[in-house]
Amino acid sequence: MELMIKRAQKGDKEAFIKLMEKYTQDMYKVAKFRLNSEEDIGDAIQETILSAYKNICMLKNTNYFKTWLIRILINKCNDIIANNKNIVYVEEYYESSIKDEISQDKFENNIAFKEVLEKLSEAYRTVIVLYYVNGFNTREISEILNEKEGTIKSRLSRAREKLREFYLEGNNENFSNLYLGGNVKWKLI
Repeated sequence: MELMIKRAQKGDKEAFIKLMEKYTQDMYKVAKFRLNSEEDIGDAIQETILSAYKNICMLKNTNYFKTWLIRILINKCNDIIANNKNIVYVEEYYESSIKDEISQDKFENNIAFKEVLEKLSEAYRTVIVLYYVNGFNTREISEILNEKEGTIKSRLSRAREKLREFYLEGNNENFSNLYLGGNVKWKLI
């Protein structure tokens, strides 16, 4: 991977394309929980790829490529959110023909998970998605969000506590089949 990043930094377009293919799914997952429409998600990813292409030579440590890329994406998502403040989106529901394409990743289709996440503030939601969905550790999240690692650990802990409180309040029907993909399950109590 490091070799491919270095080749992309030297202007190898094929290497850059392979990198983007590798990380497109991760970018999609982050953007999906930050933005309301598929069009905005596509725009954010497209702008991220363009920005990464223009600025990849500025990346100093190739070990942080994914962190750097997700940071760009979050900034692009924030720009789109700021530009769309006056626009209200209607929740999109998947048609059965589309479900077959997307069903490979049950997590993304878990409507209950999205409903639970909406109970959290944007800051808590972002940390939960980066930690559980994308598998970033707290150090990487602190770099992506440009905040201290202690702040990220606190925010993650508070987000878990809020989810636990929501569960204990009796709103647990949304938690019955809730999982975070793979073998990761919520640990609420």
